[in-house]
Amino acid sequence: MSFVDEIKIHLKAGTGGDGVVRWLHLKGKEYSGPAGGNGGRGGDVYIEAVRNSAILEKYRHKTELAAPNAFPGSERSRTGADGEDLVLELPLGSYVKNLETGVEYELLELGQKIKILHGGKGGLGNEMFKGPINQAPTQFTKGRAGEEADFYIELRLIADYGLIGLPNAGKSTLLNTLTNSKSKVGNYNFTTLEPHLGDMYGVVIADIPGLIEGASEGKGLGHKFLRHIQRTKTLLHCIDAGSQTILEDYHTIREELIAFNTDLSLKKEILLITKTDTVDTQKIKEIQGLFGDKEILFVSILDDDSVAQLKKLLSSSVDN
Repeated sequence: MSFVDEIKIHLKAGTGGDGVVRWLHLKGKEYSGPAGGNGGRGGDVYIEAVRNSAILEKYRHKTELAAPNAFPGSERSRTGADGEDLVLELPLGSYVKNLETGVEYELLELGQKIKILHGGKGGLGNEMFKGPINQAPTQFTKGRAGEEADFYIELRLIADYGLIGLPNAGKSTLLNTLTNSKSKVGNYNFTTLEPHLGDMYGVVIADIPGLIEGASEGKGLGHKFLRHIQRTKTLLHCIDAGSQTILEDYHTIREELIAFNTDLSLKKEILLITKTDTVDTQKIKEIQGLFGDKEILFVSILDDDSVAQLKKLLSSSVDN
């Protein structure tokens, strides 16, 4: 099952209930005056942030969702029941745009709830038209239609750290080692076809699918996944120690980030040289020389000390 991180859907708030014509019946006086109640209000439409990055899947095959309509008024001036609200549960980090009005919303806090469509007002019953001249009104009004529009919904992951790098740079393996994530691992390009989240004692790490040159223009897995990096606080830039073009690999990813959104280049970055167990100490020294004074962390999942050092660094960086 593929990861769903964007949908388009038509949403509709409920229609208000109709007002009605009714009469008050008292003993000995058949028509004692108007008593038609007003209609209820149609259900509103809300979006609410939940901690479930896969929840958009349940809307994948939905083209339209509507809040219930309200009930009409009734006798003895009773107002009809309101329609229930429709609440769309969306992943924390969702971006929502009303394609009719251009109004945009973002769900950045767990439990955040925003009304995006208003239900229609209820119609008026005949009692509301009674006056000195019109003692027995037969007028009433119908309930108003609720608001409706097409919406574009996009998930933009929120994480403390985002693992970036070329395909097969060891990101998924590292995520699995640091957290309880079960990200797929394999010795071929594009093993990760969807973002994965892992939790390391409250520190959230996202494994972003591998990028290639031209990703910002849609090549490879394309900019579809670049947007998930936008809300990560710090980038963990992974480079395979065994690569013969380490410096070129680094600049390829940096250039793609800038091409997609210049703000990404301003994010804090930690450079991780992965799979150090596959190279000798001479290669390690050469890599250090390539980046000059830039802070580098060398890590191998087979080296418990390097993994422990990385965990300590990530925990302390979040605290600060």
